[in-house]
Amino acid sequence: MAWFAWRATDAAGKTRRGTLQAESPKQVRQQLREQQLLPLSISTVSEQSVGKSSQQKSKITAASLSLFTRQLSTLVNAALPLETALKAISRQSEDKKLSVLVSEIRDKVVEGHTLNEALSQYPRIFDKLYCALVMAGEKSGALGGVLEKLAEYNEQRQKMKSKLTQAMVYPLTLTVVAVVVICILLVAVVPQVIDQFTHMKQQLPMTTRILIAVSDFLQAYGLLMGVSLVVAAIGWKIWLKKPQNRFAYHRWLVTRSPIQKLVRAINSARYIRTLSILQASSVPLLDGMLIAMEGLENGYARQLMATAAETVRQGSTLHAALEQARLFPPTMLYMVASGEESGELGPLMDRAAENQESALQHRITLTLSVFEPALVVTMATVVLFIVLSILQPILQLNNMVG
Repeated sequence: MAWFAWRATDAAGKTRRGTLQAESPKQVRQQLREQQLLPLSISTVSEQSVGKSSQQKSKITAASLSLFTRQLSTLVNAALPLETALKAISRQSEDKKLSVLVSEIRDKVVEGHTLNEALSQYPRIFDKLYCALVMAGEKSGALGGVLEKLAEYNEQRQKMKSKLTQAMVYPLTLTVVAVVVICILLVAVVPQVIDQFTHMKQQLPMTTRILIAVSDFLQAYGLLMGVSLVVAAIGWKIWLKKPQNRFAYHRWLVTRSPIQKLVRAINSARYIRTLSILQASSVPLLDGMLIAMEGLENGYARQLMATAAETVRQGSTLHAALEQARLFPPTMLYMVASGEESGELGPLMDRAAENQESALQHRITLTLSVFEPALVVTMATVVLFIVLSILQPILQLNNMVG
């Protein structure tokens, strides 16, 4: 079968375009007529160009993806045929990109493809975990339940990301404002005040001399420092584009960085949560480990999980394989071991992921709650130093006049 790009008009006279997979142009014309479309032109295209163009046109947000999954799970659980459910979501969606995407997926389902096959043609939107769960649900006949679990997983990830973003807005805003205000004081205000004391030809206090030196340095090299930071940031991004450099950075994050515990907690929680969903959806353990591994953003953590999957393939237990990775906390490993012994690996991994995510969220909240007052005290100390450095020469002048 080949891919064909088609152009046709609908009943309202509007021109529509799309792609279809068929054995011949004649079959494409037949499918278009079944959809009440009048074919205008049909041409052969490569499969790679179809994938690229579909992904570029159909980029949607994580929130839209979560909404689509929740709506589809609700309609499928209500015993609606898959084609009807997709048609209803496409018509109801206010997001035009999502509506077009769902319409294209429905067209592929109508052509005879499974939902997994239709979704797998958009790998940038539906990752391996999503497609694997859909495939498992279709094979087991429990697609609605699997989609519901997937919707809960996506909503939980979106909720956690939203909480972290909201928690970081205030500290970042406070930091930027404080740094900008202090730089303005040192570059624009302080020099004008200090100039009033230069004609005294008296030795200024140590704090005032330090303030003058910092102010002169910022006036002379402030712009150069700003440009250097921008260049360094761009260079850092270019350096990270090389796979070997990015892997070395990821390994440093996991093994030697000051935030290595936080990085391990994030990756271990995501891995266990994904693996628990795959287990509950009747995906084989080894396949589930390979799919869950792809969900990790840290390349070094992915390598560790690939080694763990190979260890399990050779006959080892999941608990022993994960323990060798040295990425998971002891409590999580204990719950995995208990799950293997009791035959309830999926539920216990799900509980372990919940505990890890709760502890992670508590740690981040606690860190931010300590960071905010520390930042305020630091900025207040800097401003106090500036004020005292200006007041001390004034007090000396008053003493001389007296």
